[in-house]
Formats: sequence, C-alpha cells, structure tokens
Amino acid sequence: MGISSYLQFLISGLTVGSTYGLTALGFTIIFNTTGIINFAQGEFVMLGGMLSVFFLKWFNLGLPVSISLAIITTTFVGAAIDRLAIRPAKKNSTINLIIITIGVSILIRGIAMLVWGKDTFSLPQFSGHEPLHFAGAAIMPQSIWILVITLLILMSLKIFFSKTIYGKGMLACSYDKKASYLVGIDVNKMVLFSFMISAMVGAIGGAILTPITLTSYDAGILLGLKGFSACIIGGLGNPFGAAAGGLILGVLESFGAGVISSAYKDAFAFFILLILLFVKPSGLFGQKSIKRV
Repeated sequence: MGISSYLQFLISGLTVGSTYGLTALGFTIIFNTTGIINFAQGEFVMLGGMLSVFFLKWFNLGLPVSISLAIITTTFVGAAIDRLAIRPAKKNSTINLIIITIGVSILIRGIAMLVWGKDTFSLPQFSGHEPLHFAGAAIMPQSIWILVITLLILMSLKIFFSKTIYGKGMLACSYDKKASYLVGIDVNKMVLFSFMISAMVGAIGGAILTPITLTSYDAGILLGLKGFSACIIGGLGNPFGAAAGGLILGVLESFGAGVISSAYKDAFAFFILLILLFVKPSGLFGQKSIKRV
C-alpha cells in the first residue's frame, strides 16, 4: 500500500467527513439555542437528498432548481418541528424535548417510506464523472464540490453569528435565555431560526452527498448518529469544533476501512467516540465543564 492509497483515503475521508461536519453543525446550532439534542437532524440530511431526487425525477425541474426547492422545503420542515412539536412542549424537561425529537425523527422517516418507498435513489454528479488525478489518487469532481460548499457554509455561518443582529441574538440565547429575553431578544424567534438553519445545513449536506453515496428513506439514521458522534468529538456546543470533529471522524473512518477492514467501517465512528469519552469527555475542542449562569 503506497502513499497514493493513503492520499486516496484522506480525500475520501474529508469528503464524507464534510457531511458529518454539516450534520454535527446542525446539532450544535440547536443545542446552543435550546439546550436539547435534536435527534431528527439526520432526517434533515435524508430529506435534502430525497426531496432533490423527488423534484428532479417527478417534476423534471433540473438539478439546481430541484436542490434549491429541497433545501427550502426542508428548512420549512425544520420550522414546522419547532412550531408544532418543540414550542408547545417547551415547559417540559430537556429529556422530554429530546424524546420528542426522537419521535419526530421516526415520524419523518415513516412518512418518507410511505411516499417514496424503500428503494435507493441517486442524483447526477454536479459536474461529470471524470476523476482528476493527483499524486496517484483519483479525486471525483463531486468531492471538490462537497469540500468547497462545506467551507462556504462555515464561512457564511461565521459571518452570520458575528456580524448580524439575528446571529448575535442566537448566541445571546445560548449564554442565557432569561437575560436575552430581558434585554428584548425574541427567544422564540431565535429558537425558530436555529431549527430553520440547522434544517437548511442538513439539507445541503444531504443534497451534495447523494450523488456519491445514494440515499433512501432511512439514510438519516446512520448519518445522524455519526453527526452526533462528530459533534461530541469536536466538543458539544462548539460549532467549528463540530465541523472539525466531522472531518476527523471521516478521515479516521476512511483510514480504518482502508487499512484494517471495510466491514467495520461504520463501527469505527462509535469506537472512536467511546475512546474519546473515556479519555476526554468534553471533546477535543470543548471546555472541561459548561456552566450556564
């Protein structure tokens, strides 16, 4: 096994890890605003891919329009989850709200199975199938799309949270909801935005990954669990730690599958998570303890 093989593992890991990072980012955005873990995050990724296929094949709208409509629709699904499931139960304990998100995840998956069946679907790659060759490794154009789009999303979120009034309002809610409310920030609106943004980010991740990995009604389960693992690895509550955690997880998973055995590919994520929880429970980029005052 030469250096070109290791380079190939690295490229594959970064490609898949980017999607894990986007999923983890969705977990973190909602956690920071509400304090809950949204286990329906993986379903946002699934909807991004499945709705893109739906609009493309059923309505023949063209790939860019189909993906745009899928992202917009999933964003509204995120808003609906907040308004119909989370907000009416906001006075309940955090654990109850987390259980609600698990129920929502099962509901979305069930509806997707009824509408689209159990078949696997694919999307065409954005700019052809001809690979680019570098140092003996083959780089699919779709991998470059995924890496560039992920980087643009991270930069956009950085600007949103540091430069816009809504982004600063969401950050304020993550520190202290009551104080945010007292200074005039509409906390309910910030929570709504957090669900919409996390749904949008998840949908983008699903749409850009589907040309490589395909999608189905239950694709969100594993992606959601790996996104959650990436979120913990990077440090729960740290947006850019979550993105870094996704990349680290993807690369380690790719090397593990290539060097040891691809049969254990999906197990590596949880093996790495267990080791990290024993060694550094706060995550690689997380604080040792988080105290909300």
